[in-house]
Amino acid sequence: MRLTVVKIGGNIIDDKNKLSGFLEKFSNLEGQKILVHGGGKIATEIGKKLGIEPSYINGRRITDEETLSLVTMVYGGLINKNIVAELQSFNCNAIGLTGADGGILPATMRPVEEVDYGYVGDISSEKINTALLDKFLQMGLVPVFAPLTFNTDGHILNTNADTIAQEVAKALSHDWEVQLIYCFEKNGVLTDADNEDSVISTMTAKGFEELKEKGIVSGGMIPKLENAFEAIKSGVKKVIIGHADVLPGLYSGNAGTCIL
Repeated sequence: MRLTVVKIGGNIIDDKNKLSGFLEKFSNLEGQKILVHGGGKIATEIGKKLGIEPSYINGRRITDEETLSLVTMVYGGLINKNIVAELQSFNCNAIGLTGADGGILPATMRPVEEVDYGYVGDISSEKINTALLDKFLQMGLVPVFAPLTFNTDGHILNTNADTIAQEVAKALSHDWEVQLIYCFEKNGVLTDADNEDSVISTMTAKGFEELKEKGIVSGGMIPKLENAFEAIKSGVKKVIIGHADVLPGLYSGNAGTCIL
């Protein structure tokens, strides 16, 4: 059985019209599917109105107790439920979830090493409640995950959406033929960052290492691709990276970069 896990990033979440167009395309994808969404800038904007200034280290949000309340409200409430409501308008019977619902995504709080990231969760595919996810899928429901997990102490934890998508795809690959699609603002992995037409259509692990050595792949694309190859090694059939505007093409393998 085929299953598609799609991760949508913040830049689409921030634009109501782009998000609506994406959700209509997502609702029309054939077969079983799961959506994982990021948080975008909405939490930051609402936080500033409430007097909560964001704090970042190395581009990652520090989640103190006040920020945790904010992202739980915005990610798990406002963003997640608006996405679910709009999917219903496209006849896509979605169910909005955080990792705490049904104990579906248990996590551990990230240990303090060089940086204390606060209430941030790390998850493992082995601990995901795949039995419950399978039931949702068999009922014809489309799970929509906010980037929130939980731990055994009863704390909600802020968790990277890319990681949630990867670990969910890995966990379900034992029983499903899973393809994982990362949607972002580029047409795929590019040989020239300034040329959207320079898409690398397929990439192997060897090719990735060569592109890293040449400096063609750098910065934030490296961890994204490392995650992609980790998913492939763990049983995910295919990982595609590309622009959210061409989701049907990513799904069919006619757009973006396919990780093999």
